Amino acid sequence: MRAPHILVVDDEADIRDTIRDTLTDEGYEVTVAANAAQAREAVSERLPSLVLLDIWMPDTDGISLLHEWQQGHRVTCPVVILSGHGTVETAVEATRLGAADFIEKPVSLNKLLRTVEKSLRGVRPAERGSLRSGTLPPVFAAPVRSRRIRELRERAEQLAPLAAPLLIVGESGTGRDSLAHFIHQAGPRREAPFIRVPGASLIAQSAAALLLGGDGGPAAGAERGLLEQAGAGTLFISTLEDVSTAAQALLAGVLESARYGHLGQAVQLPLEARLAASVRPATLADPAAAGLRPDLVERLGALRIEVPPLREYSEDISELLRYTAEDLVEREHLPFRRFSFAAQNRLRNYPWSGNLRELNSLVRRLLAADGAEEVSLAEVERELQPLPGVQEPLVKQDLLALPLREAREHFERAYLTEQLALCGGKVSQLARRVGMERTHLYRKLRSLGIDFRGMLSEE
Repeated sequence: MRAPHILVVDDEADIRDTIRDTLTDEGYEVTVAANAAQAREAVSERLPSLVLLDIWMPDTDGISLLHEWQQGHRVTCPVVILSGHGTVETAVEATRLGAADFIEKPVSLNKLLRTVEKSLRGVRPAERGSLRSGTLPPVFAAPVRSRRIRELRERAEQLAPLAAPLLIVGESGTGRDSLAHFIHQAGPRREAPFIRVPGASLIAQSAAALLLGGDGGPAAGAERGLLEQAGAGTLFISTLEDVSTAAQALLAGVLESARYGHLGQAVQLPLEARLAASVRPATLADPAAAGLRPDLVERLGALRIEVPPLREYSEDISELLRYTAEDLVEREHLPFRRFSFAAQNRLRNYPWSGNLRELNSLVRRLLAADGAEEVSLAEVERELQPLPGVQEPLVKQDLLALPLREAREHFERAYLTEQLALCGGKVSQLARRVGMERTHLYRKLRSLGIDFRGMLSEE
């Protein structure tokens, strides 16, 4: 069965290539044309299932070409208009001539995929059966341009066909779970299940029953455990640091032997699923200090992919804001609002400690405010301010707004305070964790006004 054939007509090579690559990855057959003449030739050779047609082209504009096709009955498939200079009048004219939809540039890839799918609903189901389901992660769906994200996608596509365990390294909120699903969908396991399990759910009392199944009692739920339910697909453990010690030992044993058995049964089954997990960057520096078995991290980390924090590709903030707003408007029916240039500039220089998750929450709150059509800088500033009387942790500080010395002191105080808490107040353990000589660390704690004296007796 052949997948739907899509003709992309656009005079900008970068846009043609991006749309072609995206649609090809989703299982479509794609032909590209750089102008109206090439488009006419492509249609004469093979009638497409859908046309994506740019308005502004050097020889014949898209509206005229659409009108020509409509009059000559040469193209009877849906036509979606693309325009970087779209106006309401242009959209009305295009739809009057029979265009199925209208998309403004720069194109949000997630919106593109939804529009293509919607426009193809008249195609026979058998033709669409080979298409992959699901949406792209935000860093891939939005029309971002940064080198870091291009490299991330290339790396993800390299890892997708492989069978070895995978470790996704990134801060909380960077889209690690979505990336795991994308890698699953982009590889040969796409037709098999993708099962996500929060690390915190693998507690000592029920982890074996959940993972292995069999005679696990009520905690196991179904008799088949997660390893068996995943089949030849992917079992993804979100936030490995939260997994109990007992579950870690079990997973390490399964990875070592590539076999597992149901509880209470001697028969061993081959491990068919690909195991993947997410972990924070700081954990890899000292897994044992984070409560992880180094051998488990080593086995899961046979292959690794690092998801950059949002602050490392801040040049894409404007497009991510637009994409997120469009996505929320469509999924949650919120009113659409544009971000002013001043608001965009402010957010490009914001540290985004919560990464994409924080950006999504911020955009949702601003759209739900139902204010003017344009989000102002003042609105953004109000949303970024902490609640009165609430002590802001490091990850919520906008350090870029402070002088260097003050910003450094804020960072060091918050960093060492939180690290000290993670070490249970033990300064000797803190020294090992942060890589400082203990005498120097004592001086640093005193200079920053961090009260550790009440904790010294615990060492």
